[in-house]
Amino acid sequence: MSEIRRQIGELPLEAQIELLSGRDFWSTPPVPDLGIPSMTLADGPHGIRRQRGDADHLGIGDSVPATCFPTASCLAASWDVDLLREVGVALGREARAAGVGVLLGPGMNIKRHPAGGRDFEYLSEDPWLSGNLAAAYVEGVQSEGVAACPKHLVANNHETYRMVSDVIVDERTLREIYLRGFEIVVRTARPWAIMTSYNLVNGTYTSDDERLVGEILRGEWGHDGLVVTDWGAVNDRVAAVRAGTDLEMPSSGGAHDGLVADAVDDGELDPTAVTDCATRVAELARRTHDEARRRRDGGVGGDGGVDEVAHHRLARRAAAAGSVLLTNDGTLPLDPGTDVAIIGAFADTPRYQGAGSSQVVPTRLDVARRSLEDALTGRVRSTPGYDAGTGEATTEQIRQATDLAREAEVPIVFVGLPASHEAEGIDRGDLALPRSHDDLVSAVCAANPRTVVVLCNGAPVMISWADRPAAILEAYLGGQAGGSAIADVLLGRSEPGGRLAESFPASMVFPSEENFGERSRQVQYREGLHVGYRFHTTAAVAARFAFGHGLSYTTFEWDEPRLEGSGTDLTVSVTVRNTGERPGSDLVQLYVRDVVSSVHRPERELAGFAKVHLEPGDAETVTMALDERSFASYDVDEARWRVEEGEFDLIVARSSADERSTLTVEVPGEMIQRAPRGARGPGRDRFVATTAEFESMLGHPVPPVTPVLPFTINTVVEELDATRLGRIAERAFRAIARRQMEAMLGADPDPVLVRLSERMISEAPLRFLVSMSGGSGSLAAFEGLTTLLSTLRITGRRS
Repeated sequence: MSEIRRQIGELPLEAQIELLSGRDFWSTPPVPDLGIPSMTLADGPHGIRRQRGDADHLGIGDSVPATCFPTASCLAASWDVDLLREVGVALGREARAAGVGVLLGPGMNIKRHPAGGRDFEYLSEDPWLSGNLAAAYVEGVQSEGVAACPKHLVANNHETYRMVSDVIVDERTLREIYLRGFEIVVRTARPWAIMTSYNLVNGTYTSDDERLVGEILRGEWGHDGLVVTDWGAVNDRVAAVRAGTDLEMPSSGGAHDGLVADAVDDGELDPTAVTDCATRVAELARRTHDEARRRRDGGVGGDGGVDEVAHHRLARRAAAAGSVLLTNDGTLPLDPGTDVAIIGAFADTPRYQGAGSSQVVPTRLDVARRSLEDALTGRVRSTPGYDAGTGEATTEQIRQATDLAREAEVPIVFVGLPASHEAEGIDRGDLALPRSHDDLVSAVCAANPRTVVVLCNGAPVMISWADRPAAILEAYLGGQAGGSAIADVLLGRSEPGGRLAESFPASMVFPSEENFGERSRQVQYREGLHVGYRFHTTAAVAARFAFGHGLSYTTFEWDEPRLEGSGTDLTVSVTVRNTGERPGSDLVQLYVRDVVSSVHRPERELAGFAKVHLEPGDAETVTMALDERSFASYDVDEARWRVEEGEFDLIVARSSADERSTLTVEVPGEMIQRAPRGARGPGRDRFVATTAEFESMLGHPVPPVTPVLPFTINTVVEELDATRLGRIAERAFRAIARRQMEAMLGADPDPVLVRLSERMISEAPLRFLVSMSGGSGSLAAFEGLTTLLSTLRITGRRS
């Protein structure tokens, strides 16, 4: 028994329970008599959001300036574990300097659908890539004595009704797609904390799920650190403690403390579960405090100071490394003497981060137009082309843009998604750019075929005009140095180092589209394993730009791959040579294909990758290791991973759609005589399961959707209009929320944050209002209120 656990165990039960929720919005309560300090948590993942004064959960309070690094979608496109580790170190250093003990990141949820409102904050559609990049990020953060907190465990893959949405997913898909990345980061990097998600999975809120948190996360994977809820996500605090979810955030003013105490008194909750949770909170608080003190005293890792200039340079390098050159006819890189027309408001008013809780106040902000003007020696003229806030353009603005384009050697058009189109809490309705942006690109390309398009967006967009510009650069949301990084890439001072970590579809034909984005309490993952490139390659439905795609300013040659090892412990080596005249980086991707399988499997799955940086004429041999899990699928009936004996193809590729070499190996394993459960799920000829197929995958009937009536503490505010009294209460809740929002946002509010705030209130369950009230509300009062409001039902309303 550790000394801290002994000390915590000697505290009165009430004192232990106090440690299980926040002291306030961002910190935990101290225990001075035991030398346990308060611990501060802060949002990431791409910068430290340490708020001053009174905090708020919408990310709109005054925050201390911090380096705003590129968002996860851009960082992931680098496919560079060393870079992610370096960014993690910088984030850890800034967190420590700000007095933050736990950094809430990285975001690891799989991009099940490219219109997910928070996709900019997540790494990839592939769990192997997500897990390995996240592991490097976590190692970097924790090397500075700050806890990283990967999030959100698990299946927070959409924003609509995220606080009450029940994800219905079969066990195999859950294991192979949605849990796999978390498993990799936990086993590899040993994060000191993990955050659970708002949603339910197969009928249970993740924070309450004893199987998910207790058996899988802690038991199978060996996580011995903190488990914290997302802010306001607590559903059943007693069940959460039993499951091993340690810390409720933020403070609910003790709203749940009595329930935990009563459960212990009644014998429903083992008091050791409370002690275990309180101990883990105390251990992490002391650990992060001691780490910070050692560094402050000069014993380890320096004095904790932050070099803002060095971090800005790192942010600039990272933004270039994550920039993906989608197309290029040779127009890029530009000669500095080129006569350029800069078109598009994003060149002056940059989209550099996503909207919501991850918003960072940057230490500085580079603007692309100014950076290009400083770097170019030729004539540079510019015009906005559209309104930066709305994305809308007038006929006159487009006319001015085309006139300017005709007079330039190379027009550079900045288009993308305004902040109002992609934000936390709100899924996109489609993948379209604003219509005016499409019209602008078409008009400028018609006026000058040497047009270069720079895309500024956090997630995939549909671009029907992709073959018209001379070049397209996907710059993503590049952080505070994104403007200068774009100039660096366009002029060739930096290479476009990125390769897509997500597919860019050519149409809305992909299976998750059939069960996504509806304002529903249940989302059925009927596509199973066929997410992203797994669908595109298996169904032979080409993406506009494939997972792993990206061009370079130089050329590379690969020697034939070499295979070594035996059984499932294999290595594939490839020698990469820079045959061009410029330095550059290349990415070798390794996919595995089960040639003949007794269960349905995607056509190929990523199993390894290697990034190399080479000067002209240089060569380097990269080696990618495979092990048993590289070939395994999850057997639901036996609850374990199994390798089926037989032939596997090892595909060496430049992208999921660009196969260069294939090695076929005979892999030892098990002879599977039967068809395991779910084997007849969506396969190579159909990619959305029928009800019968889905129930076969699940092993049980699809559960019914929770009805609106009777109301409960999990009823969301907008559902209250189902009864007459409920409608009155809904108006009252909205009025209170509106007054609070106006007080927080001030006289000139950001319309994006206003929309986000209104959406969050509409979709908030009543218990969320209690959790976020700081003690001014009680669960008992709200439970009584729901009984009253359930009466006087309106005929013809929802049920």
